[in-house]
Amino acid sequence: MPLQFQQLGTALNEKLTLHSALCRREAGAFQKALQSGDDLVVACTQEKRLFAEVGEQTEGATSVIRFVNIRETGGWSRDAAEATPKIAALLAAAHLPDAEPVATVTYKSAGRLLIIGALDAAEQVAALLSDALDVTIFSQGVSSQSSAGFPAQERKYPVISGDALKLTGWLGAFEASWNKSNPIDLDLCTRCNACVAVCPEGAIDLSYQVDSSKCSSHRDCVAVCKVAGAIDFGRPPQALAESFDLVLDLGKQAFITLHAPPQGYFALDAGNGLASPALPATIMKLRGMTGEFEKPKFFAYRQKICAHSRNETVGCNACVEICSAGAISSDKSRNQIVVNPHLCVGCGACTTVCPTGALTYAYPRTSEQGVRLKTLLSTYTKAGGVSPVILLHSQEKGREAIEALGRAAQLQKTVRGVPAHVIPLGLWHTASVGLDVWLSAIAFGASQVAVLVTDEEAPAYLDGLAQQMQVAQTLLNGFGYTGLHFQLMRIPSAQDAGAVLILDNALHALRRNRPAVPGTPARFAVAQEKRSTLDMALDHFMAHAPAALPEAIALPEKGSPFGSLRIDKDACTLCLSCVSACPASALQDNLQLPQLKFIEKNCVQCGLCASTCPEDAITLQPRLLLTPQRKALRVLNESQPYSCIRCSKPFGTLKAIESMLGKLAGHAMFQGAAADRLKMCSDCRVIDIYSAENEIKITDIR
Repeated sequence: MPLQFQQLGTALNEKLTLHSALCRREAGAFQKALQSGDDLVVACTQEKRLFAEVGEQTEGATSVIRFVNIRETGGWSRDAAEATPKIAALLAAAHLPDAEPVATVTYKSAGRLLIIGALDAAEQVAALLSDALDVTIFSQGVSSQSSAGFPAQERKYPVISGDALKLTGWLGAFEASWNKSNPIDLDLCTRCNACVAVCPEGAIDLSYQVDSSKCSSHRDCVAVCKVAGAIDFGRPPQALAESFDLVLDLGKQAFITLHAPPQGYFALDAGNGLASPALPATIMKLRGMTGEFEKPKFFAYRQKICAHSRNETVGCNACVEICSAGAISSDKSRNQIVVNPHLCVGCGACTTVCPTGALTYAYPRTSEQGVRLKTLLSTYTKAGGVSPVILLHSQEKGREAIEALGRAAQLQKTVRGVPAHVIPLGLWHTASVGLDVWLSAIAFGASQVAVLVTDEEAPAYLDGLAQQMQVAQTLLNGFGYTGLHFQLMRIPSAQDAGAVLILDNALHALRRNRPAVPGTPARFAVAQEKRSTLDMALDHFMAHAPAALPEAIALPEKGSPFGSLRIDKDACTLCLSCVSACPASALQDNLQLPQLKFIEKNCVQCGLCASTCPEDAITLQPRLLLTPQRKALRVLNESQPYSCIRCSKPFGTLKAIESMLGKLAGHAMFQGAAADRLKMCSDCRVIDIYSAENEIKITDIR
């Protein structure tokens, strides 16, 4: 289907000229446009490299070039005749400026590589890397005793070995620690193999280490190694450590099992040295990993509103639990989390599950994603499109799957391609946006939001996204908007033969789902503050609700950022420890009266109040209150003040003093006058002690 470029120009408010060979015989037009100084959008990604080369060779070229794929995403589809609104939306979004720059994280690598694994396999791999990297091998025995599995007789690389190997760090800053406990010192060993030959139990293999489970202390090896002196069974164990820039793990079990391992760490079961099909690509990556590298600092953290910890008590732990890179840890002593920017891979899952917005995604910022969404949806509607679906996908495997679907639609009659009403939007990672952005998309005019995930996402991310979608869907259905608005679309790897058909069926199944949405698109701007965006989106949904609103919407117990508290008034003594623990100022006290007050709008359901309460009197109640009371300060519990029996000054609550008296009633130290002092304020208690004639004072003791 040919492009309707005149209709596209009308939607984009500019005059368009159609080019079909811009990188070939029409390259002159491209060069002329480059010299104009205006930003250019090229609706072709196949020849992106060639366009960049032409731009570099064009004298006086000052334009910024951006690329957008409208072919696989819309043109190659059974719906191509209806895809003009979507293409207009994609072109309009491509006009937007790039994300604002952020602080960067720097890695420095001098090329010090540690290879962990069987000595023979490690030496074979080291031979392919030693000309570019400084290789050290941590030997874990040998993989074979056949002639093909023999380690080299010549010692070309430093070899270390030992027990209890530990590995921490990241690219340029790995720290390996181990216990050197084996009787054979590899620095002194000459690899003469005499010990291997003479050992009657076969306790020494060609990694030149003694297997203590086989050794019977004949010490024939010590005698034959007398000249070199490499074997000493009396040598005490040593705790050693060494720094490396890169790690290649060839062991059967990886030392770092995180779903997102640190930069510079590669885990690969190489089997017999060069047998692994993934080994060549890994070697090519390692050869290029020397020098200085930078990446964006993907997150911003505001400790002041973090609901993780107060007074060394943990409340919200969502970010720590979901991080697949091990980059987030708890520091209860400082009442905060700690994010290691060198370990962070930029997935953004922590920002998605954070209820307060203490962790926000920084590259691109949430506000920039909001502008992109609003541009896509407003342009789509202006060009005549209806019921748009936003398809969020990753820039790697998600994009590959969509492009594979587009190519298949051109060639195969059984595949239909990306539907005309489905607008793909690429993300650095699919877990980087959540409740606030999804609800904003529906408020801006989308009928549905689908998140395409493949096997590159960690299982914890999928659980987190599913929880957030359940909350979002419950909210919209509670407002009266019927239907399914949010879907987590799971497919196998983009390279899987059946993935294209699975994705094709899943996308076209969206046609059968026509959920209710607000009749008027929202005009608010997505803010960087998560709670502000959520409040504006919720206000829009309430203002355009299709039916009478209930008093409250009950929300799922897990993942809800909204809710109330239930107070057991019989148990609560109004000690107000919950007030000091609340990070969101949802709980407040009254300086004049014994009262516990609450602003439901501020509550993030972190659970710190419930964890802190010494009487276990607080229970979380996930919900969204839709009455004006949600924003008002209301009293959850109150009590009569308890007045001093001597001066009548209020100094506590009736419930707290009665509870204390009840617990101490049988204690020998609190009988008679001592019991009465519990009913006095602090000043009167001191006066009473010093004025009592029968009171024994410390100064009276001789």
